[in-house]
Amino acid sequence: MSLNHHNPEPLTSANAAVVLVDHQVGLMTGIRDFSIAELKHNVVGLAKAARVLDVPVVATTTSADTLWGPAFPELQAALPGQEFIDRTTVNAWDDARFEAAIRATGRNKLIFAGVSLEVCAALPAMRAVREGYEAYVAVDASGTFNLTKRETGIARLVQSGVVVADGSSLMVEILADNALPKAFELYSALDMDWATLAGQVRASAIEQVRSS
Repeated sequence: MSLNHHNPEPLTSANAAVVLVDHQVGLMTGIRDFSIAELKHNVVGLAKAARVLDVPVVATTTSADTLWGPAFPELQAALPGQEFIDRTTVNAWDDARFEAAIRATGRNKLIFAGVSLEVCAALPAMRAVREGYEAYVAVDASGTFNLTKRETGIARLVQSGVVVADGSSLMVEILADNALPKAFELYSALDMDWATLAGQVRASAIEQVRSS
């Protein structure tokens, strides 16, 4: 049996963009595959990390005024000044403003997260692959309504050539070096328990350079 391995070039702050789809107050209440608190934590961490790393963010809502409400407050607070493109299309990519915003980033690697993994995240991610982009889905920043949807959504993404990962790993890949000045800020943004350790590693590396 032959396997088709997909191993793209590393993510960097120069080639990546983050795409957040429909993390709205009315939709978050339907999440059932893991806790809403954990999902919020991961989405906010991804958004804050993108800002720390100077990675552009494209964000959307669906029918915010008539159906599902705005993006949840913690996400809005993490992205001050961010425009949330409000649309009606099921697939975010089918909205011309969304596609224009993606292309305006100038990045060829797109990290998607959506309130529903199998629709909000998966459909534009699969379209991105068809459009010639490299697409990733941060599954820990994407919820859904039951485990069957989660399992089949992940299977479909893999079948479509989308890289499935967790958000913090993708952000750490972009960081690349724990000795960089942004390292502690990044781990703090991700709200990882071992952010203090990352700060100690950086301080040690700087001390070694100074003493050499």
